[in-house]
Amino acid sequence: MDRDLYLMDEKWMPEYDAALTKMLAGGGYEAVGYISYAAARNVSQYAIDLSWYPNIHTRFHELRISLPRDQFVCCVSCWRHDEKPRIFVKGSWLDNLHLRSYSIFALIDAIDVTIALQRRDLTREKLLTLREGVDAIAERYRDISFISFADSLLLKSNWSVGQFDSQVRYTYEPEIFIRLIAELQAIYRSVLGLNIYAILTQGSNEYYDDALLHISSTRNHISLNSLGLPFAQLRAIEDAVRKAIRNGEHPRSELYMDENFFRSLSMAHSFKREECPTGAYRTRLMTEDSSYYIASCSQILDNMREAAPLQ
Repeated sequence: MDRDLYLMDEKWMPEYDAALTKMLAGGGYEAVGYISYAAARNVSQYAIDLSWYPNIHTRFHELRISLPRDQFVCCVSCWRHDEKPRIFVKGSWLDNLHLRSYSIFALIDAIDVTIALQRRDLTREKLLTLREGVDAIAERYRDISFISFADSLLLKSNWSVGQFDSQVRYTYEPEIFIRLIAELQAIYRSVLGLNIYAILTQGSNEYYDDALLHISSTRNHISLNSLGLPFAQLRAIEDAVRKAIRNGEHPRSELYMDENFFRSLSMAHSFKREECPTGAYRTRLMTEDSSYYIASCSQILDNMREAAPLQ
């Protein structure tokens, strides 16, 4: 638990067995197969909760995933030769892990809407102007879905991890969302005179083979195609933030980012992540508490470095 390990397709078991036997007999080390980096966090009746690291080269990217017991084959390690534990899994499960799509979610809400309503500041004309402004922004971000309701926006974008022997490539670019939120902040301020805050998460979405949105043929049913931990995290973080602000634990801010989203951002080496304030939250889908990080758009944008080109 809580140590480096590797995930491997069970098809490599015979070759790894032979290589390990040869090494233990005094022969040289031979690399076998392909590995995925991970760490075990919790074992339950049904699954092993893992931290999976799909990218450790161009950014630090951690995902929470679950390995069902029926997809687990065996675990092998060799302490004497510092061979880290290798969890051999069913090949179809590992392929799906690399080839399926994942999602980034952002929940955006306007601040002090109740006061604006009491003052009669939110006129129909202003709201229509805001909608037109969001339409214009959405036109420039075609790979992100925009769902607006009342004074809130829900944003969603799909991305993939990829695999060496497939046409699927790593497409994770969370920095786009920070730039987008800064643009939305500007239009909310100019049209409504209100600030906004955003909650950001990323991870496994159970609608992994579907489009960003589903719109029925009669156009009166819209589905976000969203189910899973990152979607649940949005509400959990929002509830925790509201409670923390009421209790004076931290002030309002513009960005509240799940820790794995925050740590995945491509930031300048001089940026001290540990100096950003944090808060704690938990959902029923998690076995332990997690953290969210608090920052402003300008703080992140001013310290962001250009990410390495996508492969």
